[in-house]
Amino acid sequence: MAIFCGIDWSERHHDVALVDGEGRVLARRRISDDAAGLTVLAGLLAEHAGGPGCAPVDIALETDRGLLVAALRAAGHRVYAINPMAVDRYRDRHRSSRAKSDPADALVLADLLRTDRDRHRPLPDDSEHVAAIAVLARAHHDAVATSVHESARLRSLLREFFPAALEAFPTLHTRTAVTVLAAASTPPAAAALTQAQLRDLMHTARRNTPRDYPAKLQAIFATSQLHQPAQIEAAMGVAVTAIVRTLAAALDAIKELETALDAIFAHHPDAEILRSLPGLGLILGARVLGEFGDDPTRFADAASRRAYAGSAPVTRASGKTTLVRLRRGCNRRLADACRWWAFSATQYSPGAKTFYLHRRATGDGHEAALRRLANKLLGQLHHCLTHRVTYDEQAAWPDPPKAPAA
Repeated sequence: MAIFCGIDWSERHHDVALVDGEGRVLARRRISDDAAGLTVLAGLLAEHAGGPGCAPVDIALETDRGLLVAALRAAGHRVYAINPMAVDRYRDRHRSSRAKSDPADALVLADLLRTDRDRHRPLPDDSEHVAAIAVLARAHHDAVATSVHESARLRSLLREFFPAALEAFPTLHTRTAVTVLAAASTPPAAAALTQAQLRDLMHTARRNTPRDYPAKLQAIFATSQLHQPAQIEAAMGVAVTAIVRTLAAALDAIKELETALDAIFAHHPDAEILRSLPGLGLILGARVLGEFGDDPTRFADAASRRAYAGSAPVTRASGKTTLVRLRRGCNRRLADACRWWAFSATQYSPGAKTFYLHRRATGDGHEAALRRLANKLLGQLHHCLTHRVTYDEQAAWPDPPKAPAA
């Protein structure tokens, strides 16, 4: 007998509902978020699905991550991660009062699979290797975002009392800037640094330092400038030190994660193909691979891959009105990676650069042209992965559009 399971997930407990093929409720239970709760769930599934060793059960949740999902997949069950927005629409089919409860949502999820399972896909059968790459790539992405955010905070603070630091370090999220500002977070402290001390700090931050760099920094810090009152200046120096600590930790994390990615990404079977495409190095290649996964059956064609990445537009047509809009429902991390991939590809591929310039000449803005280029690149990636071949510039751009006249 076919049964369908819905689980309304939360941090402390999960509500479970089982229905049969006719929509009859077989069981409802609240389980704890631990091994004991999983044991109860396994017994519940076995009881209604035909005993131990029964056929896999289709299970719907609103998440694709976590220990519960990993345990269910390890047990052989098919897990469907349903978008919460879709669940909200299905909820209206059960009641028009807009009432909501966790047990009721579990039943909605179970019934959703019973009636519309073919409209949803189970989680892809990705390897542990690519899942590990995804974890590291996302952590690296988050660490980079942290460094950018903290450097922006630091820049805003330095503008208020220490403009010489901004002149000395136009880019703040560097090891050199962090090292010097950690040692001298106020204008008086920086002005007191000798060339020998600056040279030692430079050597700590980076080994290859221009010989005249310490003298340039000393001259910048010694230049006369406006000052905040002494007590306020000291307080701002403490704030700078706090931000610099966070920024330094983010830079350390980025370096460690890049080392870990370098060790694991190169050994994946798809790595050679991805790195052959223009603009896909270690970081972007790992991000793209981690978000797409390596299940060969996940994307039936290039169009589905483009839709998942958000580069394919969405058309809304009603009557005489037709609107083509940016796709919002997509993998946001992947969309960001593809945007930077397209930007980088213009530096390494003559065909990609010509295509980008052609789109700009026809009226596309910068971001729109990058999305169109990403669309092209994703089609080329799908072809390479499907046919297990590396990228070929001539095959990818057999007849590129002519670049606009200078």
